[in-house]
Amino acid sequence: MKKSANVKSRQTVYIGFGSNLGDRRANITKAVELVKLIKGIRLKKLSSIYETDPVGGPPQAKYLNGVFSVDTKIGPIKLLYELQNIEKRLGRKRKAKNSPRTIDLDILLFGDRKMNTKNLKIPHPRMHKREFVLRGLRELLPHVHARGVREGYHRRKPVEVL
Repeated sequence: MKKSANVKSRQTVYIGFGSNLGDRRANITKAVELVKLIKGIRLKKLSSIYETDPVGGPPQAKYLNGVFSVDTKIGPIKLLYELQNIEKRLGRKRKAKNSPRTIDLDILLFGDRKMNTKNLKIPHPRMHKREFVLRGLRELLPHVHARGVREGYHRRKPVEVL
């Protein structure tokens, strides 16, 4: 019997988060709770939360940032759609690049998958330039370094992020 094209094996996905508007910690907590409600998602680990300076954009308040990992059977485009819905639900307004936000949810790594579409690039194309991402990612994935993921990530060849 042939498997349906919709059936996917479980993948570990690393998602970066940040908030610098309103009650930042409450925004993050609510976002994580909403991610846990997505059908086909299981939260695995959550990094520490770090206060960081904004990178780029207009003058703005400091962020709280971190990373969490999930196991999922849903594909990356569907996951992106779900994460963007959570951002909207929590009041995110996409005004300008690097502008302040109630919540930001970014897919950093999706198993060993690589994608390069208009709306989604995996691995995240700027994660290696952002210490606030790497710091949380290192907690969950010790093999990460500034240029990619060392051997041992899924026991396959390294994922390059450049």
